[in-house]
Amino acid sequence: MIALHLGHLNPVEQVLVLLIAFGPFMLAAGVVIYLRKHAVEDDEE
Repeated sequence: MIALHLGHLNPVEQVLVLLIAFGPFMLAAGVVIYLRKHAVEDDEE
């Protein structure tokens, strides 16, 4: 099957695609950083 190309995306669509593509990874990284920070604080007490 040949992939169809509909042309360039407008800026809103580009932002939406980036959020959908990288948003879950950024959210997961934020959760890991948050949990590690609180784990270190708990170990110091």
